[in-house]
Amino acid sequence: MAYQFSQDSEKRFQRLIPQFPSKRSLILPCLFLLQTDKGFVDQEGMQYIADRIGAPVSLAQVHGVATFYTMYNKKPVGKFHIQICGNISCYLAGSDSITEHVCSKLGIEAGETTKDKKFTVDEVQCLGACGFGPVAQINDRYYENLTPEMIENILSELDKQV
Repeated sequence: MAYQFSQDSEKRFQRLIPQFPSKRSLILPCLFLLQTDKGFVDQEGMQYIADRIGAPVSLAQVHGVATFYTMYNKKPVGKFHIQICGNISCYLAGSDSITEHVCSKLGIEAGETTKDKKFTVDEVQCLGACGFGPVAQINDRYYENLTPEMIENILSELDKQV
């Protein structure tokens, strides 16, 4: 069966329609609904969004938005998606050592997911907290002024949550 919004996402979609007079403006929140339902944004879901929004929105437009923003996962990620800022401010504050530490601890490289599907590590460009680097976003939560010891404690706490 082809993808469809979950019941909750369908209700949210219906509430969004009157809030956005321009149909193109629905693309971003619809991609968020898709990612909430599936955990990532795929071709099937993007086609569904284009079809649900309708003209003048095309699959190409939905795809363009989805691939422009790094907040949309283009592939499945682990239960805990660790995104470490690699932009200049965080890099100068030591984000490369944080990335190395996390990857070493989990036994994976940046861009990979652990075999148990618990953790995915990605290096991203700018999480918008330049004065607090190094910064990581794990799922929807920010962690600032990271040190190897802090990340060790964070990983330990997350590991207990499953």
